[in-house]
Amino acid sequence: MRLTTRLCSALFVGVLALALGSTEAGAEPASPSAAPAAPPGAAAVSAAATQQQQLAGSISPGLKDQSAKPVVDTDSGSHSSDTQGTGPQMSAFLAAFGYALGHPDVAPPGVNDWSCKPTAEHPRPVVLVHGTWANAYDSFAFMSKPIKDAGFCEFAFNYGISNLLQGGGLGTVLPGAYGTGDIPTSAKQLAIFVDRVLSQTGAKQVDIIGWSQGGSMSNWYTKYEGGAAKVKNLITYGATHHGTSLDGIATLGRAINNFGIDVLGPISLLVGQSGIQQTVGSDFVKKLNANGDTVSGLTYTIVGTRWDEVTNPYESTFLKAGTGATVHNITLQEGCEIDLSDHLTMMYSPRALSIALNALDPAKNPKLVCTANPWLIGGGGHP
Repeated sequence: MRLTTRLCSALFVGVLALALGSTEAGAEPASPSAAPAAPPGAAAVSAAATQQQQLAGSISPGLKDQSAKPVVDTDSGSHSSDTQGTGPQMSAFLAAFGYALGHPDVAPPGVNDWSCKPTAEHPRPVVLVHGTWANAYDSFAFMSKPIKDAGFCEFAFNYGISNLLQGGGLGTVLPGAYGTGDIPTSAKQLAIFVDRVLSQTGAKQVDIIGWSQGGSMSNWYTKYEGGAAKVKNLITYGATHHGTSLDGIATLGRAINNFGIDVLGPISLLVGQSGIQQTVGSDFVKKLNANGDTVSGLTYTIVGTRWDEVTNPYESTFLKAGTGATVHNITLQEGCEIDLSDHLTMMYSPRALSIALNALDPAKNPKLVCTANPWLIGGGGHP
């Protein structure tokens, strides 16, 4: 497939995802609301884009000849795989996304050094968990290196790898569009990966950073796949802890489905199985929150952005602490209005990075930074 064809496909799927709010999201079960208006200055995004890393220079002229080898196959329409090689650090989501089109299975920098051993200062490895229609690289190409440089062992994999025929949705036509398979199955894949990390490093627990579905899937792992005893800190960004409204489509769809007319089935052809599972009122969302938002013993750092066009209302990503759990709900713009990060670019926000570092090691990272991060294109971490 030629580069221009892949770019056109990427743009089409991207527009579709934003229009439906289908990547993932966390809408209040009772009353999903419309996506937020574009932030101030959004009209100037295209002009500001020239100051970012050049997307064209980040995209390989061809696809990889061979995909990464599956390491977990659960016979349920999806599998997970190891990363292959390492990509460069990126400061803008568009650049990372473009690079991943040509290198869908690379690891973000600093990740998957299996010889890394935790220290007394940093005894827990950090596991990075990507979102829907995403991969380890384009989700963490900005954050991973600073976390590694701070002294942490880091690990990541690609999960929920499916295709259109397996129910993964239209997004799977793109290279590196992972996280589309059945979410509880993906949680089993995460469980196997975490056990591998613990075995290789000798650690007793890990800390997890999850973006979007990666957050809610990790939450499921702590509740139903034995993760509660193996995770100390769960840090999530724009996670779909309470489901996605699909901008109201979910509520309408479930109401019609209750009359015996399957309208969410055809939608699943577009958004994929994991997308439908993240809709408001789905069996997955109901079970995820059936016994409260949290489990005892964990510390949760839950980050949302006011400009999240996928998780809306954005506050629905936040959790309520149950017995024995500690929850820090953080709005990215509190104390930093110039950070205009949306759902995609929040993972490229210097402030979001500082929140992760603070959660992982508050003594060494007591203060949060405040840097402008443009809506939609990101790039706030550009040197």
